[in-house]
Amino acid sequence: MRILFIGDIMGRPGRDVVAAELPKLKDRLQLDFVVGNGENAAGGFGITLPIANELFQSGLDVITTGNHWADQREILTTIDHEDRILRPRNYPKGTPGKGAGLFETRNGARVLVVNVIGRVFMDALDDPFAGAEAELVACPLGEGADAIIVDMHAEATSEKMAMGQFCDGRASLVVGSHSHVPTADAQIFPNGTAYQTDAGACCDYDSVIGMEKFEPVQRFVRKLPGSRFTPALGPATLCAVYVETDAKGLAARIEPVRVGGRLKQTIPEV
Repeated sequence: MRILFIGDIMGRPGRDVVAAELPKLKDRLQLDFVVGNGENAAGGFGITLPIANELFQSGLDVITTGNHWADQREILTTIDHEDRILRPRNYPKGTPGKGAGLFETRNGARVLVVNVIGRVFMDALDDPFAGAEAELVACPLGEGADAIIVDMHAEATSEKMAMGQFCDGRASLVVGSHSHVPTADAQIFPNGTAYQTDAGACCDYDSVIGMEKFEPVQRFVRKLPGSRFTPALGPATLCAVYVETDAKGLAARIEPVRVGGRLKQTIPEV
């Protein structure tokens, strides 16, 4: 199976680069399944159902999120009606939405997508490791699912790496989101799980993690808030992670993807 995980989609520039580049990537890489993190898709803060539908039309099969998933309050009344939008699984019981789903590809393969959020330097939520464990036990790789993708939305690289090692041999891909900077540690762990600490973002990188740079810089310099953060509006780079799985659902290959904008371009050869 050929899988693409797209990093945090930041506002209109991120949505535009996904719309422009993803159809070409799907053809070039012969992709079977595409997941993207959409928690910043609505002006940098949250997601709405119309924006989610825009991303589905661009070629995403599933949208994961993170700590900003509920910033647009309307999602609270719509997320229960759209199984393809996930919020982190380790939110308390009773929170709208769900944190995992089993999805079918066009050729009938089953893909489990699990969305969890870290606790280091972030809000104290339920245990993400226990949440991931419950999903991996309920739907094991090779039995309940032909491939398993875990989006670990977290601040600390150590916590993301720990999740990757925790899932090694039981997931096809564990990938980090939230930091908005693509890391250079794409690898396959000893037991066959593909891993990258952060997929990066779909944003204008002449910015501060995708935000127009003046206000974040001033807050660091002056320690005083000024205006609201807004996404930088220059040409965006689509950052993603490409994975090929074997007959057992484990990773046979992992490669970074960067297309458009300012960053050095890289697209795997298939």
